[in-house]
Amino acid sequence: MNLSYRIISIGTLSRNRFWNETAPKRSAHATCTLIQDDDIRILVDPALPESLLLHYLDERAGIKPEAIDLVFLTTFRPAHRRGLALFERATWRMHEAEIAAVGHHLAEMAERLSNDEDTDTPRILEQERAILERIDPAEDKLTRRVDLFPSPGVSPGSAGLLLTLPQRTVIVAGDAVATHEYYAAGRVYEQAAEVERAARSFAEIVEIADEIVPGHDNVFHTGTS
Repeated sequence: MNLSYRIISIGTLSRNRFWNETAPKRSAHATCTLIQDDDIRILVDPALPESLLLHYLDERAGIKPEAIDLVFLTTFRPAHRRGLALFERATWRMHEAEIAAVGHHLAEMAERLSNDEDTDTPRILEQERAILERIDPAEDKLTRRVDLFPSPGVSPGSAGLLLTLPQRTVIVAGDAVATHEYYAAGRVYEQAAEVERAARSFAEIVEIADEIVPGHDNVFHTGTS
């Protein structure tokens, strides 16, 4: 069986600056991608709510959540993982640097809020920690032909996936390339935690990829091949 991929759902930004939007207009969600390498199925960024994601998995690939072997998150940001709980039987993976950064952030928040009268916030933090503890560090090679592609900057440990297909290279980029408009403008996502690192990651993806699956848009060709 060949290596292949398809878009399950196309993401969107809550506010797209290239559309002259000055305030959030919609609920942001990331592009969700299904990768198959031999008999291994990887789902990247299960961003939609569970009921919608169930529908799109059937509509776009004719499968149920139980068919997914591995879920990969390009970042821990909520807009990339709303449907994660559907895949209880799958292995969950994320770049080790992102796991460490999120763990540190949650610990700092818990310490600051230890005396907070808002009892709901500590509960939310515990839920976030429980999700993080369920996620394993991604290896350099997820499968025979799917490689981890670290692209830090938008978040401290964000990472995409590199697919080596016959005569072309595909990068599932996550927020390192937010949309086609950001790519065309040579611009990193304004929500980047570290702009300089994000710019280096962006440039590396642009140099390598023949096709890019952006964080919040449909797949596009770069014109490099």
